[in-house]
Amino acid sequence: MTKNVIYWILAACVSMGLLLLAIGMADSVPNASGQPHTKHPGMLIGMDGAARLAHIGLLAFLFNSLLLTLIVCLCILGVSERYRSSKFLAGMGASLLFMLAIWWMMFSTHQNFLQTGDTSYFMGFPVPTAWQVYGTWLGAIPLVMMYSCGFRKFIYTRDDEEEFKTLLEQAVLDSQKD
Repeated sequence: MTKNVIYWILAACVSMGLLLLAIGMADSVPNASGQPHTKHPGMLIGMDGAARLAHIGLLAFLFNSLLLTLIVCLCILGVSERYRSSKFLAGMGASLLFMLAIWWMMFSTHQNFLQTGDTSYFMGFPVPTAWQVYGTWLGAIPLVMMYSCGFRKFIYTRDDEEEFKTLLEQAVLDSQKD
């Protein structure tokens, strides 16, 4: 199982590198970094958002999707292979799907705004921004819950603790012999 996770991590990293290369080689848009604001010195106006994302929008979406996948794979790699039960893997898969759903809502509502120019508001922010502000941290909660609630089952079990105590006691005995 460990090798499979490592291959997933490798595939995600290579794919992310290729996507960054494709983004870097995409056609540039005039004033992509914005223009100086006429009323507020030091501030930039972002110009046409749809034009800026025309060549790289899908690539950026795929990049962040791979980044979320990489985060989950690294979390899985951090758990001892003997504790990677089907229940654990299902929880990690559900966490990934939840994060990807939030990312999709963030991206798709922004795309909808760029196409229509209309937006609704949620808790003081335009909907795409609300997904970013509230959804980003909300998406991490399942991973935090898996770690917190599953700590003694998946991360550091009572058996692990006993083995560690035995190892420490043996180290103390060995150091007293010297």
